[in-house]
Amino acid sequence: MLRFLAKDSSVGARGERTAARWLKKQGYRVMGRNVRVGVGEADIVCLAPDKKTIVIVEVKARIALKQDGPRPERNVGCRKQQKLRSVARSVARKLDLEDRPLRIDVVGIEFIENQRKPVVRHHPSAVSG
Repeated sequence: MLRFLAKDSSVGARGERTAARWLKKQGYRVMGRNVRVGVGEADIVCLAPDKKTIVIVEVKARIALKQDGPRPERNVGCRKQQKLRSVARSVARKLDLEDRPLRIDVVGIEFIENQRKPVVRHHPSAVSG
Protein backbone atom coordinates (compact mmCIF):
# COMPACT_ATOMS: atom_id res chain seq x y z
CA MET A 1 0.00 0.00 0.00
CA LEU A 2 1.33 3.45 -0.91
CA ARG A 3 1.64 5.96 1.91
CA PHE A 4 1.11 9.61 1.16
CA LEU A 5 2.26 12.59 3.17
CA ALA A 6 -0.20 15.27 4.16
CA LYS A 7 -0.40 18.26 1.84
CA ASP A 8 0.84 21.57 3.12
CA SER A 9 0.97 25.10 1.81
CA SER A 10 4.74 25.32 1.35
CA VAL A 11 6.39 26.33 -1.90
CA GLY A 12 7.39 22.69 -2.41
CA ALA A 13 3.83 21.42 -2.05
CA ARG A 14 2.56 24.17 -4.35
CA GLY A 15 5.23 23.22 -6.88
CA GLU A 16 4.25 19.55 -6.71
CA ARG A 17 0.58 20.39 -7.30
CA THR A 18 1.55 22.59 -10.25
CA ALA A 19 3.84 19.90 -11.69
CA ALA A 20 1.16 17.21 -11.34
CA ARG A 21 -1.39 19.36 -13.19
CA TRP A 22 1.13 20.20 -15.91
CA LEU A 23 2.11 16.54 -16.37
CA LYS A 24 -1.55 15.52 -16.68
CA LYS A 25 -2.01 18.09 -19.44
CA GLN A 26 0.97 16.54 -21.23
CA GLY A 27 -0.67 13.10 -21.19
CA TYR A 28 0.90 11.58 -18.07
CA ARG A 29 -1.27 9.66 -15.62
CA VAL A 30 -0.37 10.57 -12.05
CA MET A 31 -0.34 7.37 -9.98
CA GLY A 32 0.69 8.97 -6.69
CA ARG A 33 2.16 11.99 -5.00
CA ASN A 34 4.54 12.05 -2.04
CA VAL A 35 4.94 8.30 -2.30
CA ARG A 36 7.06 7.01 0.58
CA VAL A 37 9.14 3.87 0.40
CA GLY A 38 11.74 2.63 2.86
CA VAL A 39 14.60 4.58 1.30
CA GLY A 40 12.83 7.89 0.77
CA GLU A 41 10.05 9.63 -1.10
CA ALA A 42 9.02 10.16 -4.71
CA ASP A 43 7.38 13.57 -5.24
CA ILE A 44 5.26 12.24 -8.11
CA VAL A 45 4.90 8.78 -9.68
CA CYS A 46 3.40 8.75 -13.19
CA LEU A 47 2.67 6.57 -16.14
CA ALA A 48 4.16 8.22 -19.24
CA PRO A 49 2.03 8.96 -22.32
CA ASP A 50 3.42 5.77 -23.93
CA LYS A 51 1.38 3.86 -21.29
CA LYS A 52 4.43 1.67 -20.50
CA THR A 53 7.08 3.78 -18.81
CA ILE A 54 6.91 4.47 -15.09
CA VAL A 55 8.24 7.96 -14.33
CA ILE A 56 9.52 9.10 -10.97
CA VAL A 57 9.39 12.91 -10.89
CA GLU A 58 11.48 15.08 -8.60
CA VAL A 59 9.99 18.57 -8.30
CA LYS A 60 12.06 21.61 -7.39
CA ALA A 61 10.25 24.92 -6.90
CA ARG A 62 11.06 28.47 -5.86
CA ILE A 63 9.52 31.90 -5.64
CA ALA A 64 11.42 34.57 -7.56
CA LEU A 65 11.14 38.28 -8.19
CA LYS A 66 11.98 37.77 -11.85
CA GLN A 67 12.96 34.95 -14.16
CA ASP A 68 16.70 34.91 -13.78
CA GLY A 69 19.13 33.51 -11.31
CA PRO A 70 19.73 29.86 -10.50
CA ARG A 71 17.04 27.49 -11.63
CA PRO A 72 15.61 25.38 -8.80
CA GLU A 73 16.12 22.11 -10.68
CA ARG A 74 19.87 22.65 -10.54
CA ASN A 75 19.64 21.61 -6.88
CA VAL A 76 19.44 17.95 -7.89
CA GLY A 77 23.07 17.10 -7.24
CA CYS A 78 24.94 13.79 -7.20
CA ARG A 79 23.71 12.76 -3.75
CA LYS A 80 20.09 13.49 -4.61
CA GLN A 81 20.44 11.60 -7.89
CA GLN A 82 21.72 8.52 -6.04
CA LYS A 83 18.79 8.77 -3.63
CA LEU A 84 16.33 9.11 -6.52
CA ARG A 85 17.73 5.96 -8.17
CA SER A 86 17.15 4.01 -4.95
CA VAL A 87 13.66 5.46 -4.53
CA ALA A 88 12.78 4.63 -8.15
CA ARG A 89 13.86 0.99 -7.76
CA SER A 90 11.94 0.70 -4.49
CA VAL A 91 8.78 2.22 -5.95
CA ALA A 92 8.94 -0.13 -8.95
CA ARG A 93 9.40 -3.09 -6.62
CA LYS A 94 6.60 -1.97 -4.29
CA LEU A 95 4.15 -1.50 -7.17
CA ASP A 96 5.28 -4.75 -8.83
CA LEU A 97 6.31 -2.82 -11.95
CA GLU A 98 9.90 -4.01 -12.26
CA ASP A 99 9.19 -5.34 -15.76
CA ARG A 100 8.35 -1.83 -17.02
CA PRO A 101 10.73 0.81 -18.33
CA LEU A 102 11.60 3.22 -15.53
CA ARG A 103 12.85 6.77 -15.79
CA ILE A 104 13.55 9.69 -13.48
CA ASP A 105 12.52 13.17 -14.58
CA VAL A 106 13.03 16.52 -12.90
CA VAL A 107 10.51 19.36 -13.09
CA GLY A 108 11.55 22.87 -12.15
CA ILE A 109 8.83 25.33 -11.17
CA GLU A 110 9.29 29.06 -10.69
CA PHE A 111 6.57 31.23 -9.24
CA ILE A 112 7.52 34.65 -10.58
CA GLU A 113 6.20 37.69 -8.73
CA ASN A 114 3.58 39.57 -10.80
CA GLN A 115 3.18 36.68 -13.26
CA ARG A 116 -0.05 34.75 -13.22
CA LYS A 117 1.35 31.49 -14.58
CA PRO A 118 4.37 29.74 -13.12
CA VAL A 119 7.30 28.78 -15.31
CA VAL A 120 7.47 25.00 -15.73
CA ARG A 121 10.56 23.22 -17.08
CA HIS A 122 10.40 19.46 -17.60
CA HIS A 123 13.63 17.48 -17.93
CA PRO A 124 12.84 13.90 -19.02
CA SER A 125 15.46 11.30 -18.07
CA ALA A 126 17.34 13.93 -16.07
CA VAL A 127 18.75 11.23 -13.79
CA SER A 128 20.29 8.26 -15.57
CA GLY A 129 20.82 4.73 -14.43
